[in-house]
Amino acid sequence: MNLLLFLDYAGIAVFAATGGLAASRKQLDIIGFLFLAGVTAIGGGTFRDLVLDVPVFWIANHNYLLVCGVVAVAVFFGAHLVESRYRLLLWLDAVGLSAYCVFGAYKGLEVTGSPVIAVVTGVLTATFGGILRDILAGEASVLLRPEIYVTAALAGSVVYVLADLGGSPAGGAALIAFSMAFFVRGGALAYGWTFPPYKSRPGRAPEDTHTR
Repeated sequence: MNLLLFLDYAGIAVFAATGGLAASRKQLDIIGFLFLAGVTAIGGGTFRDLVLDVPVFWIANHNYLLVCGVVAVAVFFGAHLVESRYRLLLWLDAVGLSAYCVFGAYKGLEVTGSPVIAVVTGVLTATFGGILRDILAGEASVLLRPEIYVTAALAGSVVYVLADLGGSPAGGAALIAFSMAFFVRGGALAYGWTFPPYKSRPGRAPEDTHTR
């Protein structure tokens, strides 16, 4: 198994685990675990493949669904052993995001040959499943947290595309890009890295807007 395929399966497994952990926080039954794990794991890749107009990956290869199911069942029976589930969910999400942004960029580049499209598909693949998970689980969306999130997927996707265009072997480019994405997201979780938030200016008084 080459590194890119490994990252694809790793992204599926880790995102399925985050879906299962979200289900455990809501104390759902086994069907809820399977559903949230599946949606989280395949959501981003499904959106990517629909955008690229290629066969949806889990329909072409049902092994991805089997991975989701196995992980969901494992989390159902083992989530109680994890004391801080939400913190673990965030770190596992960081791993999944890092793996999936690389594979998403790789697939976008393979299908279209466009570096710009590859970056977009990398970001979509890495973030969409987690967004769906948070919406369905009623959790605060990762997009609304102050720490850097989408930027990590963007950084990983851009690094992969640049490394590929520079002639790096696919495996080497994937490893460098994964490391970059995880460094950015991991640093945001560990140290609270953020961008300056938007701050609106006070509205003008009516007399200040009067035209003559």
